[in-house]
Amino acid sequence: MDGDLDQREEHLSRLLDRAKEGGDESALEALRALVGDYPHYHRSLYCRALNHAAVFVDDSLAEPLLAALADTRYNCQAWSAMGCAELRLPAAVPGLLALLERGDWMGQEQAVRALGRIGDESAVPALAEALWSEPDWLRERAADALAAIGGDEALAVLWDAFEHRGYTRIGYLASALSKFTPNVLPRLLAAAEDDDPDLRYWAAVALGSTGDESVVPTLERLMAQDKGQTVFDGWVSVAAKKALRTQRRIQAAITARSGPAAEPDDGGDHPWTS
Repeated sequence: MDGDLDQREEHLSRLLDRAKEGGDESALEALRALVGDYPHYHRSLYCRALNHAAVFVDDSLAEPLLAALADTRYNCQAWSAMGCAELRLPAAVPGLLALLERGDWMGQEQAVRALGRIGDESAVPALAEALWSEPDWLRERAADALAAIGGDEALAVLWDAFEHRGYTRIGYLASALSKFTPNVLPRLLAAAEDDDPDLRYWAAVALGSTGDESVVPTLERLMAQDKGQTVFDGWVSVAAKKALRTQRRIQAAITARSGPAAEPDDGGDHPWTS
């Protein structure tokens, strides 16, 4: 709290270093005091500290984080959202939804991220609206958050945006839908047979991202036989080829995690690494 701002920021950096390197208890207490008594500290210090919320935030900070999330005068709501996300604080959802409605891009991004981490299904309608909004990064963050929340309502929202595409490039939807394996597999396999080449293209991308073995025959058929072209000059066959590489890479990672029983790398060429 003493000295000019540059000096105080340097002191904060040292506290963070001590907390990260050795879990220094006195440093952790000082960082928690900063967030807990935030109105008495410069906003720059508050924001810099909460950029590293995972280092020191604990349940004792729930109340001051909620207060700062609602404090438009202090105007560090985006960083308060980071702390609420770290705690996965359900009580923060109303404040995060209010932050999402504001035009501040930083606040919107952190609100969406936090809603995804908290996982409260009451946020699904607001995130559904964000899937149809500008800019594209907000749509991507909303899709990620819906996938993190999970459940039938989130899946329905993502599928509706997938079927009734408002934008030509929807890789973020394909990625999000792949997280709903195995329930979403029948829908994606059916979409891979649709008359619309754009839908087949993105279905192939999503199928590859599931990593499921059962999608391989469909992807192989699309790669070999589908001559469809999308509105953005993409080829279904190429999407299927890339999706097969993704599927194999995921399976290889699963095998590697399974332990010593996994097959050793023979050093040869593999289609998913070419």
